[in-house]
Amino acid sequence: MRVRGAQSSGGPQNLNPKSAPQILDPTSAPQILDPKSAPQIWTPIPGPKILHLKSAQQILDPKPEPQTAPSTLRGPQSPLSPIVTLSGMAKNGAEAEIDEGLYSRQLYVLGHEAMKRMQTSNVLVSGLRGLGVEVAKNLVLGGVKSVTLHDPHPAAWADLASQFYLREEDVGRSRAEATLPRLAELNSYVAVSSTREPLSKELLGTFQVVVLTNSPLEEQLWVGDFCHDHGIKLVVADTRGLFGQLFCDFGDDMVVTDPNGEQPLSAMVSMVTKGCPGEVTCLDEARHGFETGDFVTFTEVEGMEELNRCGPVEIRPYTFSIGDTSGYGDYVRGGIVTQVKMPKHIHFKRLREALAEPEMMVTDFGKAERPSMLHWAWQGLHRFLRQHGRAPRPRHQGDAAEVVALTKEVAAGAELDEELVRELAFQATGDLAPVNAFIGGLAAQEVMKAVSGKFTPITQWLYFDALECLPEENRDTLLTEEQCRPRNSRYDGQIAVFGAELQAKLGAQKYFVVGAGAIGCELLKNFAMVGLGCGPEGSVTVTDMDTIEKSNLNRQFLFRPWDVTKLKSERAAAAAQEMNPALRVSSRTDRVGPDTERVYDDDFFEGLDGVANALDNVDARLYMDRRCVYYRKPLLESGTLGTKGNVQVVIPFLSESYSSSQDPPEKAIPICTLKNFPNAIEHTLQWARDEFEGLFKQPAENPLEVLEAVQRSLVSDRPRAWPDCVAWACRHWHRQYSNNIRQLLHNFPPGQKTNSGTLFWSGPKRCPHPLVFDPDNPLHLDYVVAAANLFAQSYGIAGSRDRAAVAELLRHVRVPPFAPKAGVRIHVSDQELQSANAALGTACGAHMDPTWGFCGTFRLGFGAISQTLNPFFCVPQSKLIAGKIIPAIATTTAAVVGLACLELFKLVQGHRRLSSYKNAFLNLALPFRGFGYYEVEWTLWDRFEVQGLQPDGQEMTLRQFLAYFKKEHRLEITMLSQGVSMLYSFFMPAAKLRERHDQPMTEIVTRVSKKKLGRHVKALVFELCCNDDSDADIEVPYVRYTIR
Repeated sequence: MRVRGAQSSGGPQNLNPKSAPQILDPTSAPQILDPKSAPQIWTPIPGPKILHLKSAQQILDPKPEPQTAPSTLRGPQSPLSPIVTLSGMAKNGAEAEIDEGLYSRQLYVLGHEAMKRMQTSNVLVSGLRGLGVEVAKNLVLGGVKSVTLHDPHPAAWADLASQFYLREEDVGRSRAEATLPRLAELNSYVAVSSTREPLSKELLGTFQVVVLTNSPLEEQLWVGDFCHDHGIKLVVADTRGLFGQLFCDFGDDMVVTDPNGEQPLSAMVSMVTKGCPGEVTCLDEARHGFETGDFVTFTEVEGMEELNRCGPVEIRPYTFSIGDTSGYGDYVRGGIVTQVKMPKHIHFKRLREALAEPEMMVTDFGKAERPSMLHWAWQGLHRFLRQHGRAPRPRHQGDAAEVVALTKEVAAGAELDEELVRELAFQATGDLAPVNAFIGGLAAQEVMKAVSGKFTPITQWLYFDALECLPEENRDTLLTEEQCRPRNSRYDGQIAVFGAELQAKLGAQKYFVVGAGAIGCELLKNFAMVGLGCGPEGSVTVTDMDTIEKSNLNRQFLFRPWDVTKLKSERAAAAAQEMNPALRVSSRTDRVGPDTERVYDDDFFEGLDGVANALDNVDARLYMDRRCVYYRKPLLESGTLGTKGNVQVVIPFLSESYSSSQDPPEKAIPICTLKNFPNAIEHTLQWARDEFEGLFKQPAENPLEVLEAVQRSLVSDRPRAWPDCVAWACRHWHRQYSNNIRQLLHNFPPGQKTNSGTLFWSGPKRCPHPLVFDPDNPLHLDYVVAAANLFAQSYGIAGSRDRAAVAELLRHVRVPPFAPKAGVRIHVSDQELQSANAALGTACGAHMDPTWGFCGTFRLGFGAISQTLNPFFCVPQSKLIAGKIIPAIATTTAAVVGLACLELFKLVQGHRRLSSYKNAFLNLALPFRGFGYYEVEWTLWDRFEVQGLQPDGQEMTLRQFLAYFKKEHRLEITMLSQGVSMLYSFFMPAAKLRERHDQPMTEIVTRVSKKKLGRHVKALVFELCCNDDSDADIEVPYVRYTIR
């Protein structure tokens, strides 16, 4: 897709010759900048570049790259030429390869083509308060060509409520110029500049996208007309307290090349009828998943070859019809049908028209009527701003009444929700970091859609509110004009919404952030902005055991290139404290888990007010969820996967926990399919894993295999020198890619038919073809080099990277000619394999866990080449699957964490209505945003609290423990356990029962478990089996038995 108005320069061109950019030069004498001067451009030198795996050759022959210095300012250069770094690589908008080491996770979201389009796009962001800086931050991280900052206003104290790149010493300075250097540090590939010019047609004409934030309606209208007429994409965003607004105009005919970003579906064909229409039948093993209106193409169809040459064909419902096939040849067998993403054309109205005839997206179906109300209310608010030159004062009844009256003029004859309009007026000066994070993440994603054509844009209005964050009761009493008045504080934007009392509560909170990755960085930024843990009694603790890598810099925005190899938690804590020096944050590097319960002990958890998870694996999430349930602490749980994200809030005694529901397990791949009949990329990847594990890592599973492995290792395959290793690798190549396939074809020839008369090689069984070894083929040679070096390492023999020498050795290797073996049985299904194993008395071993633990260049090379030799291999998709890589992009992270921190406001206020809390689900690609309300109560928070120490200072014995439950709860304990230790059961021998009855509970635990209780242990957890008065077995909660 061609982007209109693209410039060839390193940054946006200004048509006014007086506004040529100035480059800041630290080596020259201090400059006094003319207030009328044009943009400044700040260009940091990139940090060290990390080699990205592009081919097996790079793996086997890595070459060192020059290291560059930390980020500095650059001397004067022509603004019309690309800015070049000291290493000679063109940067800041010039044509250059995509740095896959930096953008690896984002590439799996957007793809190379979309990224290339973004790298040619110049974006103007007007308005640098909290919302504008959020948009700009996400765009710089995303990798557009240039971002120009526009804001002629000076920074004020109120801006510090959410503008995380302003410092207290910046108050009075230009917002754009104060923000510029900190934004520029985020990405050395993006030219970041600022301009003091007023918005004009000449200035706007140099950009592909214009973003207006906190802009008056009159400005929006004329900018909207100009942009629509000149093919410039426009995004308008605004936030007012707990309210948000977003508008998109991407022209008369925007072309969307990929509406949803999902991998195209494919299915194997079992039959195609000849007729009008022709009907396609796919294999019965799985649903094809196509939808009405999808377009598909065909490959590998035999008989009806005309289908292989057809362009994309639209399918029809139910029968999977594809049009007239009556003139085609007769279908014989085979074929793969693949979904094709067809371009989608979308028409946008200009802003002036869309105001009168709005098309709105509903974000919360529980509030379906609110978008239209807010559409009118926002226009009424703009009329008030135009008439008074200021926003309505917080909780000022007179100003709010005037906004309601003005809104009635806009929506003449419509039935208004006056309370909603009044609330918007009350919060007009509100400025909340979480709302800015959410709307800013969405707005930045819309900009990326506009320039890349990737994903479905918002058409055209989006309105958002989070009024559930306000007090549940006595709102008018708690939120008065006095409580919400400005106090010349950095939190004035928040006090305008919630009042001063909540601000004090936020400052006294003690929170634990588990993880300092992308979500962790966003959490710390939001916590610093809202003032969480910033009071004398508050604190924030963040832990992460990982160090910073280059690929982290694309999303984890608290880190810089010079932070690579440093600890995440330490650098994230330091960066968050720079945003708000009052933040009382401490960092730790201990992982959370059973082995660190001496560190994160009872005292630690009991002193917390809540936990925020920023984890990247399910096991750690489940562990933290169990700890929060045990200690009865609220938990903010959030996660992202590309453009998808979710938020779950866990509230003690109100909601379910994270562990209450689990995703279904991954579908296992049949072993016979892996060994002999692979038909998908996932199969080849798993086969390559097994190949490596079986040769170099995993031990044999049964005695016969052990003996055979020992005989091979010590006798038949034992190498004496490096040439023996090369010979072994060559023979192994022939066995895997030639001989085994020939044996398979000997057992099942290509034309063989089954008992039912159908061809054996049909459906999911795709006929393979043996390979012929060629030492001059780079791929074949790479395999031998990698395998031979791994084999040599196993025996302590020095290997070699000399490819020419290996090729020469291969010419002297003698490979026995293949002769098919008689009597070899190849199982065609897992059922057949299991039956054979059962007859032999051996169990069919479960397939290994698909986590690929490669480390080292030869291991990576061997795995990469093994799967590449398979005809199903696909480089980008296979890397994603094999590495279990989680696609990620900064926009989703910002939006998700914004929603999570809105739930934080409710937790701190102590909301007790389940309906006030929301779980959120979003997909920025579609776009879709949904909110789930809790409707049922849960009892997982219930437990028995038992004080082990008696009033006389003695600990409770087992006899007293049993009697306590009989008296207090009318329960007869039949079994009692602690962990895996059985402490008591009704069927124990009488002598043992008599011995334990009078022992203290902790003594029994110590003796049975054979472990001493550490001094950090304040309580024990007991599990019970009980009978009630009717002698019926009932389920009961666990016991928390306090000993200190």
